[in-house]
Amino acid sequence: MASNRHLGRILVLQTLYEYEFRSQSEDPKVNLEEIINRNMSRYDDTIGDRQFVEDLLYGVVEKQVELDDKLQPMAPEWPISQIARIDRNVLRIGLFELLHMRETVPPKVAINEAVELAKAFGSDNSSKFINGVLGTAFKLFVEEQNGEETAR
Repeated sequence: MASNRHLGRILVLQTLYEYEFRSQSEDPKVNLEEIINRNMSRYDDTIGDRQFVEDLLYGVVEKQVELDDKLQPMAPEWPISQIARIDRNVLRIGLFELLHMRETVPPKVAINEAVELAKAFGSDNSSKFINGVLGTAFKLFVEEQNGEETAR
């Protein structure tokens, strides 16, 4: 299951990257569903948890403004629009998993997977940057919430 989810995250990253690139290039034919279906069709035999892939992709797209608003203060010297497209989408995926998929993805797994995506697809410093930002997100949004729950 885990390796299938790792592949699923790669497909989500590739889809978000293409979708964002084509949208910003004002491609009138850009279609998120067409992109993810094409990307997943290459791995029909390997992807076991299509629902996870779809939940992650459509969740990130639906919550993009919220995710970007939460990410910006954690990397104040880098406006979201100036973060490399790969890094920006890896951060969105990782933060979405931290905030909205905790029941199925442990927080440390979400961070580790994001760091691995950054190592594979980002620049030399991407993994350190992703780890730092998502580590801060973990402290702000996961540890503090857990502390509030246990204090009640």
